[in-house]
Amino acid sequence: MMEYNTTRDKLFISEYGRNVQKLVREAMKIEDREMRTEFAKIIVQIMGQLNPAVRESGDYKHKLWDHLHIISEFKLDVDSPYEAPTQEALQARPAKVPYSSNHIKYRMYGSNIARIIEKTVQMEDGYEKEALVHAIANHLKKSYLNWNRESVDDDQIFEHLKVLSKGQLELREDQRLSSTNEILSRNKKKKPVKQPQKGPQMKRKKKRM
Repeated sequence: MMEYNTTRDKLFISEYGRNVQKLVREAMKIEDREMRTEFAKIIVQIMGQLNPAVRESGDYKHKLWDHLHIISEFKLDVDSPYEAPTQEALQARPAKVPYSSNHIKYRMYGSNIARIIEKTVQMEDGYEKEALVHAIANHLKKSYLNWNRESVDDDQIFEHLKVLSKGQLELREDQRLSSTNEILSRNKKKKPVKQPQKGPQMKRKKKRM
C-alpha cells in the first residue's frame, strides 16, 4: 500500500528528513539511559552530515542537540552536553523593539544633523564655532535641494537652522551660503558616468612594403 505524506507523522525539521525522525523515535524506546544517550550522539552526528549548513553557525553542536530535542517533541531524556531547551522558551514571542521616540522637525535633514547642531550649541564662541555653523547651514541647503530640486531661499535655511538650534545658532551677516546652481552642479558631478562598453577591437593588418 502506497504511503502519502498526508498520512505520515508531522515532520518537525525538514532539513533532516523523515528517517532521522524515525531514529529519534527508536531512541526514545531504549530503556537503558546510557545506551539511549550513546544512540542520541550517533543521531547528532548523522544530523550534522545531512545538514552541513548548520556548521556555519558558531556553536553548531549545541544547535544540533537543540534540534534533536525539538524532533523528539522535548520527550527525549538523555545526558546531553548542553542544557535541553524547553518548548515554552522556543515558542515565546520575542520582545518588541521600541521605535525611536526622536521627533525630527525636518525629515529631509535627518537625525544626525540634529545631534551635530546640539554639539555645536555647546561649543565656546569663536572662529571654529562660526565656521562650523556656516558648514552646517550649507549642508542644510544641500540636503534641502536633494529633497526639492527647485531653488530654495537662503532665508528659509536660516529659519530652519534657528528652529533646529532652538534659536541658539545663526550666521553672521557677512556670511553667505553656496549658490543653488553651484550645489546642483556638484551633485551632478558626483553621479557616476557609465562608460560605454567597448566591442572587440579589430586587428589592423600590416601593409607590406
